[in-house]
Amino acid sequence: MTDIKRRSFLQSSLAAGAGIMLSQTQRLKAQAESSSKTLNVAIIGVGAQGRVLLNSCVKIPNLNFVAVCDIWEYSQRYGQRYLMKFGHQPKVYEDYREMLEKEGDLDAVIVATPDFMHAEHANACLQKGINVYCEKMMSNDIEKARSMVRTMKETGKLMQIGHQRRSNPRYRHALDKLINKAGLFGRITNVNGQWNRAVSEDLGWPKQYEMPQEKLNKYGYKNMHQFRNWRWYKKYGGGPISDLGAHQIDIYNWFLGTPPKNVIAGGGTDYYENYEWYDNVMAIYEYETEQGNVRAFYQVLTTTSAGGGYFERFMGTDGTLKMSENPALTKVYREARVEEEQWKKWIDLKYIRQDNSANAPQKAATKVDVRETAPLAVYDLPIVLDKPIHMPHLENFFSAVRGESELNCPADHAFESEVAVFKVNDAIEAKRMLELTEQDFLI
Repeated sequence: MTDIKRRSFLQSSLAAGAGIMLSQTQRLKAQAESSSKTLNVAIIGVGAQGRVLLNSCVKIPNLNFVAVCDIWEYSQRYGQRYLMKFGHQPKVYEDYREMLEKEGDLDAVIVATPDFMHAEHANACLQKGINVYCEKMMSNDIEKARSMVRTMKETGKLMQIGHQRRSNPRYRHALDKLINKAGLFGRITNVNGQWNRAVSEDLGWPKQYEMPQEKLNKYGYKNMHQFRNWRWYKKYGGGPISDLGAHQIDIYNWFLGTPPKNVIAGGGTDYYENYEWYDNVMAIYEYETEQGNVRAFYQVLTTTSAGGGYFERFMGTDGTLKMSENPALTKVYREARVEEEQWKKWIDLKYIRQDNSANAPQKAATKVDVRETAPLAVYDLPIVLDKPIHMPHLENFFSAVRGESELNCPADHAFESEVAVFKVNDAIEAKRMLELTEQDFLI
C-alpha cells in the first residue's frame, strides 16, 4: 500500500499548499472560471466502445465536440448524428492526421479505436500538444504501450487510460475507507475474480456499408469479418484476457498497491475454432505486499455466463470484499470469528451498511459438518453511483485538463497493469510460471 499512500499524501500536501497561497474566495473564483471553460474535443473511433463513451460525454457540461474520426462511413454517420442531437456540430474525418492538421484548437481527443492503433493515435495527439483519453488496453504490444508513457512524459500532456473503475466512487470508497482506513478485512491473503460470458455470434455489418477491399487493405484488415471481430485476432488485440480481464487485473494491482511478481496461466481456443486468441483463460498471480504474500486467481470464460457475473473478491482473515460495477453483485462479509460489535463503529461512520435482505445469512443458520466455517455476516456499501459507469472517469479526465484535479489513471500507472495482462498470454504460450521483474515495468 506504500505507493498508494505516498501518492495520496503528496496530493494532500499540494492541496494544502495551494490553500495557504490563495484565499478561499480566490480559489473559488479560479475554480469557477476553469470549470466554465468550454473544451474542444474530438473522438477517434466510434465503434461500440466509442459510442459508450459518447453517451457519457454528452451528459458532461462545457464540452464541444468539433470532430468525429473513423475509417468506416457507418460509424462516422452514427457519431455525427448522435452528437448533433445534443447541439454539437462535429466535422467528419476518415484520416486522423487530416483531422489533427485541420482542427488546430483541440483541447482533448478520445481514442477508442482497436488496440493495435492506440499507440499511433495517442502519440500523434500528444505530440500535437493535445491531451488524450485512451481506452484500455493501451496497445496489443508492450513496446507500443511503453512508447505512449514516454510520449506523455516528454510532451507534458495528460493521458488517461480507460480503467474506469479507478474513478468509480464505490470502488474508491472501498479502497480508501474499508481497506486503507478501517483495515476491515484484516490481512488480505487471497483474491479472485472473473468475467464470464455466454456463447455469442460473430459481429456482422449492414451490407450497404461494407467497406471496399482496397480500403480494408489500406487500414490493415484482411476482410470485414476481421474488422468487425478484431478483438479475437492477434494482429489487432489481446483476446478476452485483455478485453475483459484487463479491467479487473488492474483492480488487483490498485487495491493491493503493487504489481504481481509472477504468473502462471492456462487457456486455449477450446470452442471458437475460427479465432486466434484463447477463448477461455485461467491465471494465478502472486503478489508480495507489506502484509505478506497474496495469491490471486482470475478467469475469463466466453462459453458460459454461469458463475455469478463479473466481480473482484478480496478475502482476508477478518472479512471479504466482493466488488463489481454491478451493485447487486457487491457485498461486504464479516468472518464469524470477528465480533459484531467491532464492526458497529464502521456502520455508524457509514463505511458499510447492514444488509437486511432475504439473502443475508441469519445468525441461526446451521452447519452440516463440524469442520464447516460458520456463515458470514453480510453488509452493503452505502455509496451509490447514479450515472453511467464511464462518466466519472471522463469527468476526472476533463477536470484534470482544466487543471482542477489529478488523473485517476495516468498512463504510467496503467502501464503496470498492462504488463501484468500481457504476461498471462505469454505464460499460456510458455506453459510455465513467468516472473515479472523490475525490468518489465521500466519505461
